[in-house]
Amino acid sequence: MAGEGKKDFNAMLRDSKDMPKFQTITDRRSIEKYGGNRMYFAPPIDYDKVMKLVPYGKVTTVGEIRAYFAKRSGADFTEPITAGIFASIAAWASYQREEDETPYWRTLKANGELNAKYPGGIEAQKEKLEAEGHTILQKGRKNVKYYVKDYERVLFELP
Repeated sequence: MAGEGKKDFNAMLRDSKDMPKFQTITDRRSIEKYGGNRMYFAPPIDYDKVMKLVPYGKVTTVGEIRAYFAKRSGADFTEPITAGIFASIAAWASYQREEDETPYWRTLKANGELNAKYPGGIEAQKEKLEAEGHTILQKGRKNVKYYVKDYERVLFELP
């Protein structure tokens, strides 16, 4: 995110933006892609709360969190764009706080990919995950990406 030092991410985290809410989508391709037309929007603070549940040595993905919210709310799916944004807001809000840390580094992108938009970028997330016993793999030559090796084996099952 641009201008991280100037933004109050904890204020953003507490701004519910009239969420939670549902929206019915009518775009056929989206309905086919997501398996239904009832889309859920979770507020930013909910992402923070769920990210705090992931214990030491375990990981989750933004997709797993989205599936958890959809199931819990009775929706077909959770809106994907805000999900990624709100996970980043939770990460930066934690980074700006003196206490009540959210272990955001344990929340990965799809397929176990590390998130360059978290505080400190890939290097910081890589360091924190390796400190918890995870092996990080580098893939690609031009468009290099980093992944937690066998992340599926250490996925935290959300309650």
